[in-house]
Amino acid sequence: MSRELEKYQLVEQSINKKFHKSLWRPFINAMKQYELVQAGDRIAACISGGKDSFLNAKLLQMLQRHSDVPFELVFLMMDPGYNEENRRAIEENARLLNIPLTVFETDIFDVTASIGKSGSACYLCARMRRGYLYSKAKELGCNKIALGHHMSDVIETTLMGMFYGSQLQAMQPKLHSKNFEGMSLIRPLYCVHEDDILAWCRYNDLHFIRCACRFTQNCDSDEHSSKRKETKLLIRKLREGNPNIDRSIFNSIHAVHLDTFPGYKTGGEMHSFLERFGQAEDGEENG
Repeated sequence: MSRELEKYQLVEQSINKKFHKSLWRPFINAMKQYELVQAGDRIAACISGGKDSFLNAKLLQMLQRHSDVPFELVFLMMDPGYNEENRRAIEENARLLNIPLTVFETDIFDVTASIGKSGSACYLCARMRRGYLYSKAKELGCNKIALGHHMSDVIETTLMGMFYGSQLQAMQPKLHSKNFEGMSLIRPLYCVHEDDILAWCRYNDLHFIRCACRFTQNCDSDEHSSKRKETKLLIRKLREGNPNIDRSIFNSIHAVHLDTFPGYKTGGEMHSFLERFGQAEDGEENG
């Protein structure tokens, strides 16, 4: 008589089989294409309690088990001041998925709640979260933190920069920390689409916290989230006419034709096409 599988084993089985093409394969592609993990790394998989961070942690856990590249993992959960219900939900999901949490507490929610404007509070909260995660990860001997940003985050961030920030700015799959020497950040879900993460959650009947911020109480109530929601709806509308619109936007940030831009910023400095205009033949006009 076959032994009944534990919930986490069923979840892993779904990744290996039903969601192999949509989750595991793009996860591995990102690992290889962007060289996210090297031998000897000690990575802090940061868990906020949402679907993305938990999937990120589970995929890294499965990779570590079978990878030819040896690396260590710490599943790091920062409690910024969750209420009792959300804290309990995160810990229960971790047990369900067989993810051993390393938990540390901060007073981030108390600090940001004292700020009057939602936008300022969200900006400060994000910066404080990142700083605390880097600091704790380094204290635990890690050289990298892994966050759960996915392809949809990359696409939306790029468009939001154009629509609301008047700039072309993407989100990199990995970057060095400016304030914590020897530390870097990686995004293993970089090539994974959010719709596929949602499908995985539904299939396994998994329920994660959506937004635990005490300040806003509702993710859609602050200006940044409202703009992101608008961007999501726009992409969904465009997808009706072009099913490959997500991939097209994503691919475009990998194929930037810098010579066609009148201005660009690199190394913190702004540059104009006039700096090189006339130095060489520019070729035919585009359009």
